[in-house]
Amino acid sequence: MVSVCRCVVFDCDGVLVDSVSSWKTLHDGFGTDNSKNLSRFIAGEISDVEFMRSDIAMWKAIRNPIHEDELFRMYSGIGLMKGARETVQQLQDAGIYVAIVSAGVDLFVSSIAAMLNVDDWIANGFEFDKDGYLSDDGVCRLHASGKGDVISRLIQMHGFAADEIVSVGDSEMDLSMMIDGSHFIGFNPSRESSLEAFTKADVPIVTERDLSRILDYIHFPSSEGN
Repeated sequence: MVSVCRCVVFDCDGVLVDSVSSWKTLHDGFGTDNSKNLSRFIAGEISDVEFMRSDIAMWKAIRNPIHEDELFRMYSGIGLMKGARETVQQLQDAGIYVAIVSAGVDLFVSSIAAMLNVDDWIANGFEFDKDGYLSDDGVCRLHASGKGDVISRLIQMHGFAADEIVSVGDSEMDLSMMIDGSHFIGFNPSRESSLEAFTKADVPIVTERDLSRILDYIHFPSSEGN
């Protein structure tokens, strides 16, 4: 990369954390399977809102009501991706702005954002009533295939140039973060279709499950970071 990096934007699931999906973690906890709707979602046949609603309906068919604390406990066994903490620290030590842009669950992503002390984060998630019980609809703050809108907002808010931004994701949907002029690194492709999409997009691909490997593709603003 020729341009100096000033901002790195990470997807969360499968990138910062060693888990394919914070939504799937809950499905595993409830013993449900929404893979059919996942395929429909990836194909663009149903919206983010419809996909979240179908997830919640499946869980509530198993147990209703569902309390926020129960959902949070299901994430207790998930760890950070190897190299995640060191990578974020190295970027921030070099003065690089670090953000998380995730279509995952805010309940989980917020805890990872706090753990890594990132500069900003956004995720989809849930609504709960005043007693902490899950509502029927999710909260859609961004579209999984429209993450570029969030990148554009970061540019407007902080004055970054597009070529100063590097996004890191594990799914073909994350390629939407690569707005015109910006850079993207495919990390730990989550599906064969993701690897194919990264290859077709001609972006760097890190297949090793060590997030620090992305640092080889980032041009730091000073020699201190690399």
